[in-house]
Amino acid sequence: MPATSPSEAEVTNISGHGFWVLLGEREVFLPFDEFPWFRDAPVSSILHLEVHGPEHLHWPDLDVDLSVDSIDHPERYPLKARKTR
Repeated sequence: MPATSPSEAEVTNISGHGFWVLLGEREVFLPFDEFPWFRDAPVSSILHLEVHGPEHLHWPDLDVDLSVDSIDHPERYPLKARKTR
């Protein structure tokens, strides 16, 4: 399915392995292994999602910004943040 730019986004489900985001008419999964910033985040912070531009998702409570391309093609973005203790 071709990627489409979302005008709206919504977190639809959260599991112990990651969470799903509805982007326009398609749903994507963000596994915690690939997106570690969300692993220990409060549910309310994961749910607080904003769309900033056609390819930009922002979680203001967590100060996390992701491009839709990085969700669709994580292999193109090999650098990952490490959680500091």
